[in-house]
Amino acid sequence: MQTLRPTRVGGPLRVARPALAAFGAMGICWGAFAAALPDTKALLGVDEARLGLMMLFAPVAAMAAMLTAARLGSALGRRALPLMVLAMGAAFVLPGQSPALWAFAAAMILCGAATGALDVLMNARVTALEAERGLPLMNLCHAVYSLAYAAAAIGTGLARGAGLGPGAILGGAAVAAMLASLMAFERDGTIHGLARPPRGSAALGAAPFIGGAMVMIAFLSENAAEAWSALHIERTLGGSATEGSLGPALLAITMGVARLAGQGLLARVAPATLLSAGALVAGLGALVAAFALSPAMAYAGFVIMGLGASVIAPTAFSMVGQAARPEARARAVARATFLGYLGYFFGPPTLGFLAAAFGLRAAFAFAALALLSVLVLAPLMARRG
Repeated sequence: MQTLRPTRVGGPLRVARPALAAFGAMGICWGAFAAALPDTKALLGVDEARLGLMMLFAPVAAMAAMLTAARLGSALGRRALPLMVLAMGAAFVLPGQSPALWAFAAAMILCGAATGALDVLMNARVTALEAERGLPLMNLCHAVYSLAYAAAAIGTGLARGAGLGPGAILGGAAVAAMLASLMAFERDGTIHGLARPPRGSAALGAAPFIGGAMVMIAFLSENAAEAWSALHIERTLGGSATEGSLGPALLAITMGVARLAGQGLLARVAPATLLSAGALVAGLGALVAAFALSPAMAYAGFVIMGLGASVIAPTAFSMVGQAARPEARARAVARATFLGYLGYFFGPPTLGFLAAAFGLRAAFAFAALALLSVLVLAPLMARRG
């Protein structure tokens, strides 16, 4: 498997600017959403199970959008990435605007559809840039997502402490994302290879499915922790609103910093080894958070979890792109993205149902067990390379 050469940060930042804007915008929107979730729950007047059911509309819409994202990207050409960033920002104005369940469900549909399509396009764009420039960019882009998520979560915690509601908080995040769409424009940003070739998709092979399965597991645990950590700290451990918002922020900060370090690690450590080590560390962190006795102990668990989980998804995406033939690379990454984001979107609702039935401790323990399957999938992916 090709090894991407390590570079100074300045080069990758310039090359990946449009994709970085997209990743950052997505982090801002979902970071604000997750940290404001306790107030959104109170606004809607529902329990965890019903809230999880309402949030389920987002993954359903995202899955449908991901199936059409390749066709959409081909039709829009170089405008695809910035327009989808703009659409996602506009969608996130809506979730905190009304206590009516039907309105919240409709908002989740729009947020999920925009996020799903954008995720396919931005990961495909990054993989193409990696192949064209020989630069390791995937960890950097996912680091920007995590750091933007953390900044939004911290800002949301401060805003909640000052008395702002979810409507104002999510509205501010949406405006920031829409402004980021201006940075996503590039002169030659067409994502080539998205259209299905005349002879079908048999050339994709097994790599997108194996890599997508690892991304799914990583995102299931990662996004579930981001979505429910604030509620776990506040309800299970008796923390304040500010302490609750710090949970997802710490997880995201840790993942962002660790992903920046992952840029250099991939030049020294075999990708499969990095994936296995990351899964073990992340699973340990999830167990610490599950059985925490105080907010401080939960924070430690989220930090450990972030360190391990940080490298799984971007490393798996890069391995899929390197294993695919050039003419099939964008479609291979799109397929892996579709499978991976089953975990990203279905993770929070799944843990919501588990939390309602067995408590949030059991939900985080389930995430720890799911991470262990990466130990089987990583060697399989390495053989495909």
